[in-house]
Amino acid sequence: MERTIAADAVPQAKTRTMTNFRWKIAFLIFLISFVAYMDRVNLSVATPVIMQEFGFDKMDMGFLQTCFFAGYALMQVPGGMLAERFGLRKTGAGAILWWSVFTALTAFAQGKASFAAVRLAFGLGEGPVFPSLGQATFNWFNKDEKGKASSAILLGTFFGPVIGPMVTVALIAALGWHAVFIIFGLAGCVLAWVWHRYAQDNPKDSPYVNEEEAAFINEGRSLSAEKKSAPWGRFLRSRQFWALGIQFFVVDYIMYVFLAWLPLYLTEVHNLSLKSMGIWASFPWLALMAMVFTAGFLSDRMAHSKNSSRQYTMRTFTAMAGVAVTSLGLYIAAHTASGAAATIFWMSVSLGALGFSMSASWSTVISLGGKYTGSVSGWMNLWGNVGGVLAPIVTAFFVTNYGWNNAFTYTALFGIIAIAAWLFVNPGKQLEGTEE
Repeated sequence: MERTIAADAVPQAKTRTMTNFRWKIAFLIFLISFVAYMDRVNLSVATPVIMQEFGFDKMDMGFLQTCFFAGYALMQVPGGMLAERFGLRKTGAGAILWWSVFTALTAFAQGKASFAAVRLAFGLGEGPVFPSLGQATFNWFNKDEKGKASSAILLGTFFGPVIGPMVTVALIAALGWHAVFIIFGLAGCVLAWVWHRYAQDNPKDSPYVNEEEAAFINEGRSLSAEKKSAPWGRFLRSRQFWALGIQFFVVDYIMYVFLAWLPLYLTEVHNLSLKSMGIWASFPWLALMAMVFTAGFLSDRMAHSKNSSRQYTMRTFTAMAGVAVTSLGLYIAAHTASGAAATIFWMSVSLGALGFSMSASWSTVISLGGKYTGSVSGWMNLWGNVGGVLAPIVTAFFVTNYGWNNAFTYTALFGIIAIAAWLFVNPGKQLEGTEE
C-alpha cells in the first residue's frame, strides 16, 4: 500500500536530507518509562506516611508492593504477544492509559484490601508497556543503534527514582500524599494520547519520517507486514532463552530491593528526615543512569567498529562484571559503620554497576529476538518481575527477623546466580526461529 504523507511533510520527503524523527520517538520512550517508574517509586517514598496513617507494618507494605509486581509479571508475556498482534501503538497507548487510571485511584484506597486491589490492577495495566517499548526499539532504530535506543528505556526507568523521591516529598508536604498519585495519573493519560498520536507501528507510515530515514532504519533487514506469533515451542527448548530470563530475575530482584526499601532504610536506620531522604535516595539512581548511558554508548561504538562482533562478547563480560561489582558494593554498604554518606556511596557503586547488566540485557533482547522482540522482552521482563514480586516481601521478612544488614547481605550473595546464567546467554546468536 502506498504511504500517505502529510502535506507539510511532502517537501521534506523529497529532499536528500534524512529526517531524524526516530530520536523524538526515543525521547518519548524515555518519558514513558520515566513516568512509569515515578509511579512505582511514589508508593515507596510515601511508605512512612501511609504506614502511620493506616497502621501498616513492613510486611503489609511488602505485600502491597508485591501486589503490583504480581500483576505486572503476569502481563509480561501476554503484553509482548499483544504488542506483536495489535501493534506497539495501540497496545502501548492502552496500557499507559490503564496504568495511569489506577495510579490515580491509589489516592482513594481506604485500607489494605483496597490498596492491594488497586496496586494489582496498576501492575496488570503497566505489564504490556515495556514489551511495547522493546518492540519500538526494534521497529524504529537501525540495527547499529540498538544500544542507544535501549538506553532510552533504561534512562527513563532510572531517572524516575532520581526525581521521584524529591518530587513526591515536595508534593506530600504541599498537598498531601493523595495528590501525588492523582497528579501522576493525569500525566500518564496525556502520555497515552501522545504515544498513540506519534508512535506508528512502522516508521515508514509516519508523516514525520521521510524515505531516507525509513530506508536507514530498515537497512539490512526485511520487515514483513504479516503479523506472526512467536515460535514459543522453539524458544522454550532454548538454553539461551532460559538463561536470559534467569539472569534478569536476579538483576531486577536486586534493583527492586533498592526501589522498594531504600527510602525506609534511610529514614529508619540513618534517621534522615523525609526531605533529606528524598535527596540522598536519588544518588544511587543517578549512578545507575550514568552507567546505563555509558554502556549504551560503548555498545554502539563497538557495533560501528571493524570488529563489530566484539560488542556481543563485551555484553557478556560487562554484564557479569556489573553484577559482581553490584554484589560487592551492596555487601560493603551493609557492613559500613561510617554513617549515611559512606553507605550511600557504596549503594551508588552497587546500583550504578547494575546499569551495565541492565544495558546488556535490553540490547541482547533485540539481538536474540529480532522481529519477535516484543515476546522475548516480555519473557525477560516476566522473569525480572518475578524478582519484583519476591523482592519486597522477602526483604521485609529478612529485615523483620534478621535486620537490615543481613537482608542486604543475602541480596548481594544472590548475584552469583546471574553471573553463572550469563555464561549461557550468547548475545551474538539469534534464538532459533527468529531468522528470516
